[in-house]
Amino acid sequence: MPEETPKPPTVLVRRARKMHRILADTYPDAGCELDFENPYQLLVATVLSAQTTDRRVNAVTPTLFAQYPDATALAAADREHVEDVVRTTGFFRAKTNSLLRMSAAIVENFDGDVPGRLDDLVTLPGVGRKTANVVLGNAFDVPGITVDTHFARLVRRFEWIDDATAKDAVRTEHAVGALFPKSDWTMLSHRLIWHGRRRCHARKPACGACPLARTCPAFGTGPTDPEVAAKLVTTQGRA
Repeated sequence: MPEETPKPPTVLVRRARKMHRILADTYPDAGCELDFENPYQLLVATVLSAQTTDRRVNAVTPTLFAQYPDATALAAADREHVEDVVRTTGFFRAKTNSLLRMSAAIVENFDGDVPGRLDDLVTLPGVGRKTANVVLGNAFDVPGITVDTHFARLVRRFEWIDDATAKDAVRTEHAVGALFPKSDWTMLSHRLIWHGRRRCHARKPACGACPLARTCPAFGTGPTDPEVAAKLVTTQGRA
């Protein structure tokens, strides 16, 4: 951590934790929406998930993992074949390059096993803190906060962070982490991401159908009429 995160005001901590409890009740099934069976699979799937939907990634990874079941196999893969398999996820050339370089680094530096430490994961080509925290939290049970676009949007709307903090993902991660027990970090990330995908949309949030309406300072950003807002709610979030 580059600098010590200031202790947040008690009133903010209480409001943030209350909102999290409401989200926990609202999304009891919240979790990672990428299909995986081990750290390697989750790491690959997370890299592929950039700029596309989890549903699309889940459609291609069974084929990819059948052909390349571990980092050693993927590191030795034919580039054109990998590009062909992941083509529909978008930016397939750049993603293939990341996967091949990442796998080679895992083989060379970690004996073929995905490392379970943040400091090690972020040394891998194409792996930043967001991807590392996804892998740590869901494959290694190491608490982590995943600052994706949904998470960043919601914590700003909720006024858990200020504008200056919101400009930096690492500062956002630490500031939000200071509001909650470390044991909550992974599920907090899932619940906010689910809420962002299902109700608190970027352009038109479903404010009138939101369980956080009474506590959210951004209430009114979207339609407040319950019937209008209800039409904006998506019940399926693999997107």
